[in-house]
Amino acid sequence: MNVELSGHYNYSRIVKSVLPSIAMVLVTSIYSIVDGFFVSNFAGKSGLAAVNLTCPIIMMVGCLGLMLGSGGAALTAKFKGEGHARTADKVFSMLVVVGLTVGVVFGALMALGAPLLSRWLGADEGMMRECVVYIRLNMLGMPGFVLQMAFQSFYMAAERPQLGTMMSIVSGVTNAVLDAVLVWALDMGVAGAALATSAGCLVGGIFPLWYFASRRNRGSLHLVRTRIHWAYVGKACTNGLSEYVGNIAMNIVAICYNLQLMRFLGEDGVAAYGVLMYIAFVYAAVFIGYNIGITPIIGFHYGARDVGEQRSLLRKSVNIIGVTGLLMAAAAELFATPMARLFVGYDADLTALTVHALRIYMLGTLICGWNMFISALFTGLNNGVVSAAAAFARTLVFELTCVWLLPTVLGINGIWLSWPIAELLSLFLCAFLLRRFAPQLLRKSQARS
Repeated sequence: MNVELSGHYNYSRIVKSVLPSIAMVLVTSIYSIVDGFFVSNFAGKSGLAAVNLTCPIIMMVGCLGLMLGSGGAALTAKFKGEGHARTADKVFSMLVVVGLTVGVVFGALMALGAPLLSRWLGADEGMMRECVVYIRLNMLGMPGFVLQMAFQSFYMAAERPQLGTMMSIVSGVTNAVLDAVLVWALDMGVAGAALATSAGCLVGGIFPLWYFASRRNRGSLHLVRTRIHWAYVGKACTNGLSEYVGNIAMNIVAICYNLQLMRFLGEDGVAAYGVLMYIAFVYAAVFIGYNIGITPIIGFHYGARDVGEQRSLLRKSVNIIGVTGLLMAAAAELFATPMARLFVGYDADLTALTVHALRIYMLGTLICGWNMFISALFTGLNNGVVSAAAAFARTLVFELTCVWLLPTVLGINGIWLSWPIAELLSLFLCAFLLRRFAPQLLRKSQARS
């Protein structure tokens, strides 16, 4: 079943169109959660702390695929809206080649530099071995991980989001089954978790290569022979820069959280923050999936010069995200205790710390969805500079400042409050950018018609 980018989108059609993308990202986010569950319950909190320390640096490389995919999906959707389907196929194909190359090169470099990276991330001697093992074994699947992140956005641009959902489910099941076998049954600890994740990423990244190049492809994007045109690659990277900046900044911030928590609470603080991150991954997946689904639609109507539909998509998206954020924040407050017990129920003190942290930290869910969408809106409008500015300020400026300054005033609660306060500050900035630049872009689109 295809999802067409053209035509008017009411609330029902928006929800139906983005649900496959949301499901796809939700399942993908379960990778790290499943690893965390098995490692924490069967390898202990030291293994969990090691996974949490190294996960941000792994994600920073994988998110290069998200940059290529999200920026490339907006660009290919624009070309399709303009009636240039063949150009869209060529751009899609060259970005897939670039993504595969990036995964191979960076995977090799990080495997070689794993001890240095582990020390830089703050690992002590007791955690060093597990950190190095987790990084190196994850690098086996890095080419698949980069491609998987890229294809997440291209599925919607190809009008085949259900395929993305299916592939995420297959990859997620592969990861979960292997976690159970390697971590639990064979007692391989963090090594088993890393191998399981790599296997899931390879399944999710390599199969789409065959599909998009085969005659079975029923989507509107196809892998074709083409040469690399760096102007298109640069435009795609510029479009998707906000998604990469947002994710790399988020992982840099996570590293800083871990450094601060090692200072204030030690291993328990890092373990508790890991639980927060697993739950935040699931919550963020809803908004990321929505943006992956809506960005090509915005890009298509931008290319088609349909200003009225762009405004309608903006208004409806703000309402949908607001209601969703409210419901998710309420769920975090109500179910903080069972969520904490799922991961660290074996340690009463650690559980209490995690519950307290969850109830403060997850207040950021009330606001973050709007900030993420406004950044994605500018990606869809092919204005990567403004989109990146919003993402950069949200995480690398506001949240990083909060996580270093607030604990000096509020103690440990200052760390947990850093995200909600940073999101509030970012909301004011995003509202300014929306009022300043979105009307100008819409008038520009209208003038071309």
